[in-house]
Amino acid sequence: MLKNSIFDSFCKEIVNLNKSIRFAGITNEDGIIIGYCHRKGLKPLLSPEERAQYAITATTRQFTRLRWEVLLGKILYASSHYANIIRATIPITDDNRRLFFVLLLSLDVSTNNFHDIIIDEIIPLVKSKRPHLLAEINSS
Repeated sequence: MLKNSIFDSFCKEIVNLNKSIRFAGITNEDGIIIGYCHRKGLKPLLSPEERAQYAITATTRQFTRLRWEVLLGKILYASSHYANIIRATIPITDDNRRLFFVLLLSLDVSTNNFHDIIIDEIIPLVKSKRPHLLAEINSS
């Protein structure tokens, strides 16, 4: 399994970007969580089992969305707004649009500028770390 410190460290970097970010997790292409980090002092809304189920369904949805990129353009992220939380997913693909990872995010429901946080803070970090993350596939 690919779970190791590079993925946990990556998720910790994401959580530390902004005080509104509650959780960052990364899945492999099968939807298995291989790294994650919660904001310090946070009580998660989902149990570990529920988080694992969510990860699998979120990854499956990313595969579906990638199908439409040829017609609609590259997907940057997808989000869902619940009464208690904002959730977002960011696909991490290779240059051929093959999905390798999905970044799972949770933000406080009171976050009004979540789009700016994702576009201006999270996606640039994902882009800078993408080569290192993809390199982990070849080294495992």
